[in-house]
Amino acid sequence: MDYIRAFIVGGVICALVQILMEKTKMMPGRIMVLLVCSGAVLGAVGFYEPFLEWAGAGASVPLLGFGNLLWKGVKEMIDKEGFLGIFMGGFKACAVGLSAALVFSYLASLIFKSKMKK
Repeated sequence: MDYIRAFIVGGVICALVQILMEKTKMMPGRIMVLLVCSGAVLGAVGFYEPFLEWAGAGASVPLLGFGNLLWKGVKEMIDKEGFLGIFMGGFKACAVGLSAALVFSYLASLIFKSKMKK
């Protein structure tokens, strides 16, 4: 039954984003930033983890989960390093994911030729 809840929650999040894209003039990049920031804020106020436990994988859609991961890394490094942890934590927490995204994006750019829209 948990997989059904995860499927529904993930679908609702995606549907809300789609509605936001269609009903506002926000560009996809701004909506992506909004989702990352929302994940960080939900993590900061302590709501993301209980929501993730309840909803399962449906709540860990990539952008919300990435924002929460950034927040957790920053919080951990602030506890260890103080003020400098603000700058170090996010990078340390998501280094593997960011590295993979950069490498695979570069490889894709070598394989495929982009076409500019007119």
